[in-house]
Amino acid sequence: MAETIRVQLNTAEAQLPCGVTVGEAVRALLPGDAFQAVLGVMRSGECLELTQPLHQDCALIPLTYREEEGRRIYERSLRFVFLAAMKRLYPEKQVRILNSVGHGLYARLKGDTLTNRQVEAVEQEMRRLVEGDLPFEKEQWSREEAVEYFTAQGRLDKAELLRYRPSRQMTMYRMGGLCEYFYGAMLPSTGWVKVFRLKPHFPGLVIMSPAPDAPEVPAPYESHAKFLRVFGQSQEWCNILGANNAVDVNRMVQDGKMREFIRVNEALQDKSIAAIADEIVHRGARIIMIFGPSSSGKTTTANRLAVHLRVLGKKPRLISLDDFYRNRADLPLEADGTPDLEHVEALDLPLLSSCLEGLLGGEEVEMPLFDFSVARRKPEGWKLRIAEDEPLIVEGIHGMNPRITAALPEQLMYGVYVSALSCINLDDHNRIRTTDVRLLRRIVRDVRMRNTSPRETIAMWPKVRAGEEKWIFPFQERADAMFNTSLHYELPILKSMAYELLLSITKDEPEYLVAHRLLKTLHYFLPADGKIMSEVPPLSILREFVGECSFYDIH
Repeated sequence: MAETIRVQLNTAEAQLPCGVTVGEAVRALLPGDAFQAVLGVMRSGECLELTQPLHQDCALIPLTYREEEGRRIYERSLRFVFLAAMKRLYPEKQVRILNSVGHGLYARLKGDTLTNRQVEAVEQEMRRLVEGDLPFEKEQWSREEAVEYFTAQGRLDKAELLRYRPSRQMTMYRMGGLCEYFYGAMLPSTGWVKVFRLKPHFPGLVIMSPAPDAPEVPAPYESHAKFLRVFGQSQEWCNILGANNAVDVNRMVQDGKMREFIRVNEALQDKSIAAIADEIVHRGARIIMIFGPSSSGKTTTANRLAVHLRVLGKKPRLISLDDFYRNRADLPLEADGTPDLEHVEALDLPLLSSCLEGLLGGEEVEMPLFDFSVARRKPEGWKLRIAEDEPLIVEGIHGMNPRITAALPEQLMYGVYVSALSCINLDDHNRIRTTDVRLLRRIVRDVRMRNTSPRETIAMWPKVRAGEEKWIFPFQERADAMFNTSLHYELPILKSMAYELLLSITKDEPEYLVAHRLLKTLHYFLPADGKIMSEVPPLSILREFVGECSFYDIH
């Protein structure tokens, strides 16, 4: 074996001893104290921890808190510190990690609540653990050893899930007497997660992390009352459906109960849409803005809402903000010079404002049509006039942006924020991120409808996410109602359609890391067969992505 290896990091390069760790290599190759910001590295499509030894020549790409994968490493490590503090102070209490709230993570106890004093005590214990700089010790366990350990700990959620793990070997982490498995890379020790704070949020708490552009301080907490309310409603649906974790869904697949699971899930969602329609009619709204991030199911939601409004005696008309896109030559540009399709100024705002004002005034208006095949507006549009009983449903990502709504009468407007807020966890301590579910939906849809490969969809996803953070999420609390389009049964179906597609992305491609991460989540779900697929209703949100939707697919 060679005594030294050649390691490249960005533009720096050096001959280093064989067996040097990633952290030691980063420290040797980065100037000054810049190495302190690096949380891990990328090597040929895989994420390496700082403690990983290097035995051959390689090129490394540093991951800091500004990169999503770096933030995921930080969050996993911070969760471990939180769980260890809870175990030390309240060993009898069972914690469940739920959902993101801004730059924080909401957690609560199973069947119990946390007082403000208890939250303060947990934060103090976490800071003691950080001050102690305890190592996250890596250990190689067999799957059977892990199942036995978690069963003895009363963690049946994890023990049962690991039985579905395809690999028989796994990396466990030990810290302060607590062993855990986090489905991804970790930091070297507790001393690396200094920046955080806990915010009491009855009945649980929010673990606040830094914002990407300010990693030195915890992000300020911003109220997301409507968001948390709809997420709480979805958690109640989980209880009604008897499905909180991946194992619960798998058990339904195995026991032949998916058909009933699908029907009840769809009925709950339909009931929620009906309640929104009732409120719109009660309010006398004339313009309903349907907005939300990519792959949330806005189009199907708009069409289903129209059906419910017709039941209430209305005759809704639907328009899409996509038809108000400017021609490609007139679009705002990204920093790299490419068109910024997520920017609110990508829409012809003066034309949109003129059309909406004219329609509310009872005028006949020529509406635009955009031809995406040539990225230009068609020369001729279509005529539209709306009567008093014809509310206008406007669907698009920027629906409640003040640049659009400022000129509209507030009393005639109703906003519906639509997003796929996944409530199914892998296990009690490891959530499935909403953005990952939306990306799976988009991969399946893009292959089917847009002839776009999974690699291309993953490659453009960071720009989509950046646009959401800037143009959609800041306005979600302006909505009058929030609608969760996540379906608790969808991951087995998405697995049956996306798994092989993701396997086609090879290690030498930049998109491999994300594809591998999605595959790791899908590993733990049993795939749905064709008989289960046939049970998905033609008006389901999921049909927008997997096909055969009655609203707009051609049969």
